[in-house]
Amino acid sequence: MAVDYLSDEQVRRYGAFVADPTPEELEQFFFLDEQGLVEARKKRRKHNRLGWSVQWGTVRMLGTFLEDPIEVPWAVVDYVAEQLGIDDPSCIKQYAERSETQYEHTGEIRKLLTFREFAEAEE
Repeated sequence: MAVDYLSDEQVRRYGAFVADPTPEELEQFFFLDEQGLVEARKKRRKHNRLGWSVQWGTVRMLGTFLEDPIEVPWAVVDYVAEQLGIDDPSCIKQYAERSETQYEHTGEIRKLLTFREFAEAEE
């Protein structure tokens, strides 16, 4: 007999931003501590610094990586850009142009946060 553990609404909300994060959530998940800043600043271009940092906070908040890592509320991008001293947060659009970079950054973040997908934990 099949058992549903999650409602349709819970499934829809998993791994997605359903609203702008609160100021408290921005601070908790998207504040770049010393380690986050050091890693972000290793990226040569500002859109890569911003994209990496947004992914870093997103996985901390949602518990998963987004298929499109820049599909986040603009409040997130603004908050992170300010910390990095990036005057034009719209540069994040360039981050979406090279999927290989996003994939590499995902690997870096997984290692830093010792992150594993739920399915991996069962193996």
